[in-house]
Amino acid sequence: MAYDEAQPSARWYTTNLVSVPAPVLGSAAFNAAPRALVIAGTYDAHRRLFQLLDSSQDSVQAYAMFVHYMDLAFGLRKPAPSELALLGAAEQRRWRSSWYKLLQGWGMDSNGPSGAVLKGWVESRFGLVPDFHKATLGRFPSPAWVRYLQEKAASRYNNNSIHQQLDLLYAYCQWALRRRFGSAQHHFRLWRGTNQCEEQVLAGRLQDRRCTVRLNNLVSFSLSQDDASCFGDWVLEVQVPMCKVLVFPELLPGHVLRGEQEVLALGGDYEVQAHYV
Repeated sequence: MAYDEAQPSARWYTTNLVSVPAPVLGSAAFNAAPRALVIAGTYDAHRRLFQLLDSSQDSVQAYAMFVHYMDLAFGLRKPAPSELALLGAAEQRRWRSSWYKLLQGWGMDSNGPSGAVLKGWVESRFGLVPDFHKATLGRFPSPAWVRYLQEKAASRYNNNSIHQQLDLLYAYCQWALRRRFGSAQHHFRLWRGTNQCEEQVLAGRLQDRRCTVRLNNLVSFSLSQDDASCFGDWVLEVQVPMCKVLVFPELLPGHVLRGEQEVLALGGDYEVQAHYV
């Protein structure tokens, strides 16, 4: 990572695993003309999973295949009572981090430990450095940076090959989007509600309704303007490239992130249409 303690974090960058330089990936120009992103090694290491997914009859069956594979590959299945009896006390108490628990944690508090691990994964795989976690991540080092680094590396949440689990979640999401939309659609029109966006504006003004803003490296969007308006007086209408999406509501049947119809996507610089509600 190229750190300069005299510069804000938005000007820092890291190497990544998707063959697109981070400054390009985080730019508004990339969002206007996106290209597919592949995390190096994911498909090669788990080729059998995607062969199985291609044979699925519908999204429900595909999700069941994905969950079953993740449970086997990363030991996520809860042991049966008869199996617990064969495990030692320490192994019975062992906390196994999982992609599902992280998403649940994000839904409760995106600035909690789960959020730090997710932002750290984006930093590692896509090279996009976070701008905010509990507080603005400006100059380095700072108390805010120390808290973020401690949380993203804490063993309670950052264990059990959690980055590899998230690699597979992203690959599964991209597979599902390709199956559902093919090559006919490249963007989602999404909305984000906020009360604190003046400092995120890079070009233009909110009052002019069109401007460029810099969003955190991982952000939540809503599927509708009405849902987004619950989170702030300003609602930003954004065209988000599908290649930047990690989770969308139909991807994961159940309750995780579905209550607010939330889409989780990579951030960076976005040209937006601003609405005051």
